[in-house]
Amino acid sequence: MDLLTLRNTYLQQHIMLCFNGPISRSLIEEIGHALRNYLNNQSAAPSAAMDVFAVYIEMTQNIRHYATRREYGEEDATATIAVARDSEGRYQVSAGNLVEDADGQRLVAAVESLAPLDAAALKRAYKQQLRRPRDESADSGAGLGLIDMARKSTRPLVASLQPLSSGQSFFSLTATI
Repeated sequence: MDLLTLRNTYLQQHIMLCFNGPISRSLIEEIGHALRNYLNNQSAAPSAAMDVFAVYIEMTQNIRHYATRREYGEEDATATIAVARDSEGRYQVSAGNLVEDADGQRLVAAVESLAPLDAAALKRAYKQQLRRPRDESADSGAGLGLIDMARKSTRPLVASLQPLSSGQSFFSLTATI
């Protein structure tokens, strides 16, 4: 492993925090604590820091819940998470994980359906989702949490799906705050 190349890549892409591996509830909390401390030390605006933290928590919990629901083993339950700053100083929170291809396609479609919505339309969509009765038998996901991340993001969420030879795909999502 070439750590210098990895370090230089992180510096070039302004990556502040990166994790790749199986994700547990306690690990989500520990990384979240480190992220919050880092943001406080960087004198991030309190509202931006709260939004970055909230989006990180939503993304990582979604990955953990999905892997649990799908009964993935440790290798398939791996999450890849990165928090970076773009050239304009905005935070980019990205997370990715293995998904069943059909689930990934549904997620990408849900993200794309939110992209053209302005703040008022996202607020209406959020309120509508809140009022919907919850169907306990239905697969959760791509609902309230996704809309909330879109509301916190200063740019449309960006999702991608990369098919793998296993029949699964790698889903990634980025929010800009």
